Parts: sequence; C-alpha cells; structure tokens
Amino acid sequence: MKITKLPVCLLTLILAFTHCSQKETQQFQTETQEGKPNLSFLWETEATLTTCESVLYDENTDQIFVSNIEGDGTEKDGIGSIAIIDKKGNIVSRNWVKGLNAPKGMAILDGSLFVTDIDELLEIDIATAEIKRRYPVQGAEFLNDAATDGQHIYFSDMRQGKIHKIENGEVVTVAEKQININGLQFNKQGEMYGLDAEGMKRYDHEGNFEIINATVTGGDGLEHIDGEKWLASRWQGEIYLIDGENEHKILDTKAEQSNTADIGYIKEDRILFVPTFQKNKVVAYKLTY
Repeated sequence: MKITKLPVCLLTLILAFTHCSQKETQQFQTETQEGKPNLSFLWETEATLTTCESVLYDENTDQIFVSNIEGDGTEKDGIGSIAIIDKKGNIVSRNWVKGLNAPKGMAILDGSLFVTDIDELLEIDIATAEIKRRYPVQGAEFLNDAATDGQHIYFSDMRQGKIHKIENGEVVTVAEKQININGLQFNKQGEMYGLDAEGMKRYDHEGNFEIINATVTGGDGLEHIDGEKWLASRWQGEIYLIDGENEHKILDTKAEQSNTADIGYIKEDRILFVPTFQKNKVVAYKLTY
C-alpha cells in the first residue's frame, strides 16, 4: 500500500475538524440524555432473600424491610419471613420475623409494620419484632399491597378486586370491582392511587376513581416521586416513570428473567429498591429525571 504524506496545514485542519465533530457528538449525546429519566445501578444483595416480593424503607429506623414468600404465594405453609437490609445492600437480619405464610405488601404506621399475608393483615411491633395483632379478612383470596395515608392502613385483594382499610380495628371495604388491583400509594395531599388491569387510578374517599394513565396496566409496585410523577413496576420485569398521561420505561429486565415486584423508594436520596422475586435479591438504583 502506498502512503501519501499530507501537508501539515491540511493535516491540522482535518484533526481540528475531527475534534470539533467528536465534541459536538458528545455534547449532543449529553443533551439528548438530559431531562430523560433513567436508572443507574448501585448495588445488589446476596441472592438469599428467597422469593422477595416487597421492599419498604423505614425512615424512623433507617432500615429496609423485605418480605420473603419463600414458598407458594397462596399457601399457608408457615415458611414466609421478613428480612432487614441496610442502605448499602447488607443483610442485617435474614429472619427478623419468620413463621409467616406468603407475606407481600407492607406499610408502616405508629411504630408498627403492617404486612398482607394471603387472607389476613398482620401488625408487627417494629421495636420487638412481635406480631401484635391479626386482622382476618372474610372472603379474602390474595391480599397484596399495603399503604397508609398517615391515619389508616389500606390494602388490596388482587383476586377479589377489592381495596380495604383498617378503621377502629375493623376491616372496611372502600372499593370493589377493581380488576387485579395491586399497588397502592398516597401522595402528599392524602389522595390514594392504585394500579390494576385498567391502568393507574386516583381514588376519592368514597372509592370512586379516575384513570390517570391507561398505558401502564397490570402494575405491581407504586411509589410517589413528587407532583404528578410516580414510579410503577410490572412484575414481569418493567419499571416506568409515570408523569400524568405520559410514561417512560426506565428499566426492562425481562430478558434476564429478573422480576420487578413491589418496589421501594427513598425520596430524599432518589434510590429505588427492586425486589427481584425468583432471583432472590434486592437491587438498588439511583434515579435521575
């Protein structure tokens, strides 16, 4: 091959043009990424949290609760548990509470951890790790998520299509005919939102609703960011940032067969916790948007 030498002035011009093009490309890539929500991997726990279904951060104790089904999600087998991990992904207590059946959604109110367990809601004293009270739900089939407005505990029955709450120590039904209702959460104004087969809904105090987003259907975990921004997971392996009628898919782990169940979130740090169900670990991500 014959190599032709280029004049110095021409070579300098080519190099300068190449440098400018690379700089413009980098700037363009940065500009296209700005303003778009995304997740950055932080850490993952050891894969010993068997069938981890839900994650919940407790700001009072600065620890993270993880519910582990361990067996079948509908069987009263007594092998389910609640674990505690820290914000660096270390497993602090693998069996903080054990002997449950198929624990799923969790919520914290007045020093108690409330956990759904197939057909009853459990109230666990956080200071002692003792079950203080059980709230059996007549006709319940698959109690799933739980949330609080700061006064009451609300929880869903996915198979019955119902939303219940605890009022004066009794179970009260607040909504029915909610197909495959799962994730529940409240915003700062005390409004309840939910995820079911029709999408993301906003409820009033009488159980009436309006559909906020009809694209993210069949959702699992729901977390409020701020304003109209929410995080919603689909169990199969998808997580979305919902902003009103708009949504952005920010995680897709279906190809890895890694589920995204009932997510947890720390608003101040913008850290998202993802229970991977059959992968038996919790994965943490940093959210930017």
